[in-house]
Amino acid sequence: MSASSLSTILDDARARLAGAPRERLGELQEGRRLLGIPRAARVLPRGTAWHLGVLLLTDDALLATGDIVRSRPEVRRGFAAESQRRRAELSAAAARGGVPEGESVHIGWEVIDPAAVGASSTPVSVRDGEPFVRWSAAGGFMPLGRYLDERIELLRHPPERA
Repeated sequence: MSASSLSTILDDARARLAGAPRERLGELQEGRRLLGIPRAARVLPRGTAWHLGVLLLTDDALLATGDIVRSRPEVRRGFAAESQRRRAELSAAAARGGVPEGESVHIGWEVIDPAAVGASSTPVSVRDGEPFVRWSAAGGFMPLGRYLDERIELLRHPPERA
């Protein structure tokens, strides 16, 4: 399989997604010091993408998802786990970065280069010349075209109360 056939699959998906809702992309900027005073971390806007499970598709790129957080103002509280504390910090960083309260933002995503996709790439890989996607760390591989068909259908027609 060539990068051009993968690009064809992605271009077809983009055409079918026209008008479908997108989600925000952000980049975490760790706090730095300004005149010796530490500043809090914030999430800087980096565009929008269609969220298709383990993949994010933009107008010109394919990305692997990272963390997804909802913007919330910072609130002091106790946490049972360090992971909860970190998610609350990321949510507050999104609010400081200008993401409206309650909106989701994707951070920690990684660009997938279609020309570099090989047999061991994740989450997209090539097997016997056909692109596949690994939809979870423990899950198996699924043909990319079929995966995108299902995800686009879910995005365009979400289940009731989803």
